[in-house]
Amino acid sequence: MEFEKRKAATLASIRSSVTDKSPKGFLDEPIIPLLETINHHPSYFTTSSCSGRISILSQPKPQSNASTKKKARGGTWLYITHDPADPESVISLLFPPQSTPIDPIDQPSELVFRFEPLIIAVECKDLLSAQFLVATAISAGFRESGITACGDGKRVIIAIRCSIRMEVPLGDTQKLMVSPEYVKFLVDIANEKMDANKKRTDGFSLALASNGFKNPDANDVEDDDDNYESLAANHDSSISNGDLHPGLQQQDLMPLSTISINGEPVEKLHLWGHSACAMDKTDRKEVIVFGGFGGFGRHARRNESMLLDPSCGTLKLAGVNESPSPRLGHSASMVGDLMFVIGGRADPLNILNDVWMFDVSKCEWSSQKCIGSEFPPRHRHAAATVGSKVYIFGGLNNDKILSTLHVLDTKDLQWKEVEQRGQWPCARHSHDMVTYGSQLFMFGGYNGEKVLDDLYSFDVQTCTWKLEVVSGKWPQARFSHSMFVYKHIIGIIGGCPVSQNCQDLIMLDLKHRLWRSVRLEFMNKELFVRSTASVLGDDLIVVGGGAACYAFGTKFSEPVKINLLQSVTMSENHVPPQPEDASIEVDKDNAHFKTETSLSQPCVIQLDRKYAKCGKDILKNFGWLDLERKVYSHEKGLYICFPVTEKFAELFHEKQLLGKGLEGSEEDHLISQLTKGLSLKELSSSVALDLLKELGARKLTNVAVETKKVAKSPLQRMKEAITPILKQKGLPEELLDELPQRWERLGDIIVLPVTSFKDPAWSSISEEVWSAVALSLSANRLARQGRVEANGTRDSTLEILVGDDGWVDHRESGILYSFNATKCMFSWGNLSEKLRMGNMACQNEVVVDLFAGIGYFVLPFLVRAKAKLVYACEWNPHAIEALRHNVEANSVSDRCIILEGDNRITAPKGVADRVCLGLIPSSEGSWVTAIQALRPEGGILHVHGNVKDSDMSSWAEHVSKTFSDIAKAEGRSWEVTVEHIEKVKWYAPRIRHLVADVRCR
Repeated sequence: MEFEKRKAATLASIRSSVTDKSPKGFLDEPIIPLLETINHHPSYFTTSSCSGRISILSQPKPQSNASTKKKARGGTWLYITHDPADPESVISLLFPPQSTPIDPIDQPSELVFRFEPLIIAVECKDLLSAQFLVATAISAGFRESGITACGDGKRVIIAIRCSIRMEVPLGDTQKLMVSPEYVKFLVDIANEKMDANKKRTDGFSLALASNGFKNPDANDVEDDDDNYESLAANHDSSISNGDLHPGLQQQDLMPLSTISINGEPVEKLHLWGHSACAMDKTDRKEVIVFGGFGGFGRHARRNESMLLDPSCGTLKLAGVNESPSPRLGHSASMVGDLMFVIGGRADPLNILNDVWMFDVSKCEWSSQKCIGSEFPPRHRHAAATVGSKVYIFGGLNNDKILSTLHVLDTKDLQWKEVEQRGQWPCARHSHDMVTYGSQLFMFGGYNGEKVLDDLYSFDVQTCTWKLEVVSGKWPQARFSHSMFVYKHIIGIIGGCPVSQNCQDLIMLDLKHRLWRSVRLEFMNKELFVRSTASVLGDDLIVVGGGAACYAFGTKFSEPVKINLLQSVTMSENHVPPQPEDASIEVDKDNAHFKTETSLSQPCVIQLDRKYAKCGKDILKNFGWLDLERKVYSHEKGLYICFPVTEKFAELFHEKQLLGKGLEGSEEDHLISQLTKGLSLKELSSSVALDLLKELGARKLTNVAVETKKVAKSPLQRMKEAITPILKQKGLPEELLDELPQRWERLGDIIVLPVTSFKDPAWSSISEEVWSAVALSLSANRLARQGRVEANGTRDSTLEILVGDDGWVDHRESGILYSFNATKCMFSWGNLSEKLRMGNMACQNEVVVDLFAGIGYFVLPFLVRAKAKLVYACEWNPHAIEALRHNVEANSVSDRCIILEGDNRITAPKGVADRVCLGLIPSSEGSWVTAIQALRPEGGILHVHGNVKDSDMSSWAEHVSKTFSDIAKAEGRSWEVTVEHIEKVKWYAPRIRHLVADVRCR
């Protein structure tokens, strides 16, 4: 609880308008997205940071009688920038014209030119969280990162940093010892270091994203000006998103199932702004996907027609002779076996109003010429089908947001603008609409000024709109979301702004006219923004969606399916929080009748949204804000409610009794001054209470506000589940010491370490224990790691504890690895090296992998590095089985030749531009084979090995000399050099896993 309090206080300080303690007074803009990403994670918050800077520091010279103890001497910055420095600006500062001399200084000061790289201090919830973040930072190049404080009763603090700093004395304020040319030389070096610092920072952001961290400000944008998600996310930044939603009670998570794609590459489904329609027939259950932005290769607008069978994951292109032009933001509606695609955007200047028909049975497109009333071009509109008619509402045509309702009769292809009656919705785009019976239901959208959360129904028989009011917790305002219909349920999923509430599956129960929801268990932090949701049987198929994030680059979501039958059941079993209507307002006229009991009841202060930021600052400054309870919105966001302490409730009550207020002029003056930055410290508590009263603060009592409870860790849940089993069986509680502190995940298998549950006593209760452990870790399958067999094939000895078999699908960096975990070993620690190999320029290269395994490096070479051809040598039959499957699943089998057996016999000779020797502890037994595999002109060897950290230099010399000797023996007059040593991971204490990049030429 103390960690959460410190985090809440720190983040509130960061987001307040008050300057911080740094010389500049505010955060460095280049790393704000990175800081937000770290702070969004429940186990971390940043306490200080610098993005990296180039500076000239003027500092006092050391005194001759000063102690030898190192001590900061202070000083002032003459120059500082967090971006690459301009050499001319620095030179003109240091070497000004004679007409503008530097101000004289009484005592000369040293001038020091500095470059300092990124440094971030992070407080972590526990030691395991700290170790994980340090390891991630080190893998991104911040090799000086480490834990700076921990221990019993201490806060766990880590520092993320590296050693590419520089510090050069220039002379003093009376005489410079350097020339302008040398200063320019220093600036150029510093700018190179600044560039390297940025690359490492970006790499750290990517590493966080790949490990499930989420940027809360990730926005859905394209390669042009269609950036409404970004605009909406920044529309009201005075209060953080985390303050605006009511807390959710703890509830079970609804799992998502990733659809393993075969046939066409899964990257073809990495789209947003596309369309999808379901063919839900007895003999054919498919999702038809068309258009959108993204796709395989360079991201662009698409016009591919694809058929996805979610039951087996087959994705295939529909063979068509013609198709609509590439587009996004269009609509697609099914009428029988015909899909009608309407409108969209071909480019920023070309908004469409054409109609295309796709005959699913014939896989044929045809352009439709329509008659009737004019249908203006539009995109980001909503469409729904009733019988043979397609209804279109709203949308965007350049800068014009539309509010018209049109209907297309697909029988005679006639457009008609519908005469709307009733409570007509405002103009909007990026909303969604579905059909239930003879009614259309529409939710949300964006009207150009704010994000909407209204629900409308339209009766197609009476042409009447109705603003719906239903019970239950109202969904958050959103746009670019998806809607669907399942039985008597209307569902909403995803949307923007991307916040915690958009990770819920929202369901409107039309029988009981009640909103329900279930929290989704996000595996890879999916971004369901501009995705599609299609119902097939009891499954919801979600395709695409994503965002272009400032820090992470473009991110797309994988195709997933959600069991709707289970979701509905879970939502019906979940008791929602007490509705806001249950709050009771204090009667100001009868305030003196309130008893002491009423004063001690939980209270909140309600403020108009426009005064919420000011009110929050006041409450926080005087210690009146209750940080253990959650801030929430009221009446669809018109008001913000802040939980307050009992002390404040008493003070505010006394102030009401006195009936004392401010004169209008003084109130206006104070509000004006606060807006301009008047320090709250200049206000007395009495004046602050008066100001809150004049801002319209209202005290509400008996309000059900959720406490900021700390979720139980999986280890806590495990202990609570196993303790009663031990007591029932009469076994000592000391066995709990053998519970694992950490574990790993392979696909849907949770893998326990080999050191856990070692006592023989566990075997007598194994069946009950394994079930309890699996439940506490939310695992479908549970396994325990064994030692890798010390044989030539390095077999896995992993033991399945819960589940049928050991075959898993594990996805890394867009690559699918499938293998039998009980037969094949898999190393998590090699991720950075796999990424490095995938980033090699191998487009026209032939690669030989002498120890291919299941495709650890074969697949990165083929999928990411685009190697021309890879020879994969392997002798473990279980690994070969997985390797054959993986090259097929990743659609690269046509560029891979698998050679089964001892590589010293099977490996090709004289063909390779690059050879990978990925065997540890040593691959030396195949070094001759590697030299023989290279082309006569030479090439590159990637040589793996386990080496003592004190022997790195001697190992590099041994590698270079041995390969040189082998080359000479093979008749190759090559120059052999070690160009780079990559530190992959610590294999054991003082033993590193290294990779030497050896150039032969």
